Amino acid sequence: MASSFLPAAAWPRVLPFAVFLAVLAARGALPEDAAGLGHWTLAESLYALQAGLAALALALYWPRYTELRSQFGRLSVSAWLASIATGVIVLVLWVNLDAPWMRIGEPVAGFVPVDPAGRLDWLQIAVRTAGAALVVPLMEELFWRSFVMRSVDSREFEQRAPASTTALAIVLSSVVFALGHDLWLAGIIAGIAYALLYVRTGNLWCAVISHAVTNFLLAAWVVHGGHWQFW
Repeated sequence: MASSFLPAAAWPRVLPFAVFLAVLAARGALPEDAAGLGHWTLAESLYALQAGLAALALALYWPRYTELRSQFGRLSVSAWLASIATGVIVLVLWVNLDAPWMRIGEPVAGFVPVDPAGRLDWLQIAVRTAGAALVVPLMEELFWRSFVMRSVDSREFEQRAPASTTALAIVLSSVVFALGHDLWLAGIIAGIAYALLYVRTGNLWCAVISHAVTNFLLAAWVVHGGHWQFW
């Protein structure tokens, strides 16, 4: 019955994302001050589990990601440069498109990695950064761009060449992608930027690299300036 709901090729791209969301939902249901590991709250402690389980799912399904396994070595210098540049541009837009009307809800610093003495907790920062810059780009690009975007045009999405993606698929998948972020306008722009990289190059690694650059630079900017509401 499961295969009739989603094509078999969809599950390896859906399940890591679903696992990530499930732990996120569990974190959100916990009291903010519930005790976790050491001085970390339980919600902060669960982020490592959240990212770790998603990474494990990605590793287990790695042989199924044909759009990634065969293409990393095919990245040209121009593709690398375009991916990095796009990631930087998205980061600049992300931190500036934060007017109240561009945001869903009020800005809240839900993650402040400091110890009881008020010093930065570098282990917690490292865990958060690794999850955001390594796990999330792979997980989300496989889900949003490889699966969701191409599925708008065809149920047999694996057979759909990225270059044949319609404008409707790009926009619709980017809008839904944005709903998972506080900054909805920045999220739409980021989704379209990553989608266009995939469509233009035909290589999902370009979207992954760009997404990773954005998230890594955002982490550095947040920690350097204490802009915790962006994390």
